[in-house]
Amino acid sequence: MRKSLKFVLLLGTVGVLMAACGNKASSNVESTAKGTEQSTESVAATEKSTEKATEKAEVSEKKMVEGTVNNTVDLSKYEKGKKVRLWIPVPQSSEYQTVEDVKYDAGNAKAEMNTDDWGNQMLYVEWDENAEPTDRVVKLDLQVKREEIVSPELKEDEKAELPEDVKKYLEPSKNLPLNDQVKNKAAEVTEGKTTDLEKARTIYDWVIANMNRDESVKGCGEGDVCALLDTTMTGKCTDINSMFVALCRASGIPAREHFGIRINAEDITKNQHCWAEFYLKGTGWVSADPADVLKAVLKNNWTKDQAETKEKQEYYFGNCDAERMILSDGRDLTLNPAQDGEALNDFGYPYAEVDGVKLDNYTPDQFVYTYSFAKKA
Repeated sequence: MRKSLKFVLLLGTVGVLMAACGNKASSNVESTAKGTEQSTESVAATEKSTEKATEKAEVSEKKMVEGTVNNTVDLSKYEKGKKVRLWIPVPQSSEYQTVEDVKYDAGNAKAEMNTDDWGNQMLYVEWDENAEPTDRVVKLDLQVKREEIVSPELKEDEKAELPEDVKKYLEPSKNLPLNDQVKNKAAEVTEGKTTDLEKARTIYDWVIANMNRDESVKGCGEGDVCALLDTTMTGKCTDINSMFVALCRASGIPAREHFGIRINAEDITKNQHCWAEFYLKGTGWVSADPADVLKAVLKNNWTKDQAETKEKQEYYFGNCDAERMILSDGRDLTLNPAQDGEALNDFGYPYAEVDGVKLDNYTPDQFVYTYSFAKKA
């Protein structure tokens, strides 16, 4: 009987110990599970934090340029008794640039802000025959913030319809005709290419391979595409980028040029620049600047095949630096009010007439005008 009782007591003790161990094990499992959950949550939080940090870093890597632009025009060198009219291109805010606090001082002269049929903004100033020559001075100041264009993912949707406001960039202009010469060259360059993106990239690469920058060209060049095809295939930014635009249009791809000025120094009087964009259905406007690639080749004495050139070539197809400001768009322009002279090839410079005769706006020291830029610290 005592043995049986001891056995029962022993079994009971063992049972209690097993239950206690079981509870402890269960507690350990639950603790481990909770730990795993917390660890998983921690990893997820870390991943989210890393994603946000990466996004923030990508945003911060996009370069910005901000500062004050001053444009002074002095037409006092022309004698009294002449009617003098002046048009100054005034930049506007757009997708990648913000223009604020535009101010001007034209003294007692007639002055007004106008826009032309292309939507370009301009300051128009007029002095009659009785004005004192020393009064013919105008100052224009503005604040600008320019953002670097970072290439988006280039997606093409061939079934998409072109927006109405884009269709005009398929039309020819005086120096960018869509004649047989231009169409045949476009067909030759893009042979075997089927999509607009393939064609645009092929034209871009062809322009870089077959054109060269010529420092002797006046201003930014005239961008006379047929003359370029007939002769040396050399020029400056308007010549080089006009070739790109004309061949794109001849291939059925809308393309345009921006005329502006670089904001990369204190004295930017002679820093005018022209660059291009093409329209890709499914993406929108895409930047392209073969002229800046060829400028880098010339200035740095690079070959077109070396790594530095190829790096620039990749960058300027889709990307665009922040050190530039758009002044105007379009070719064959009629200003507002209309000028007496012929249509403007472009409006990247101040334009003036004395008694109805155009001044040479490619020579700022004769015109006379200056541009300056004070970068914000």
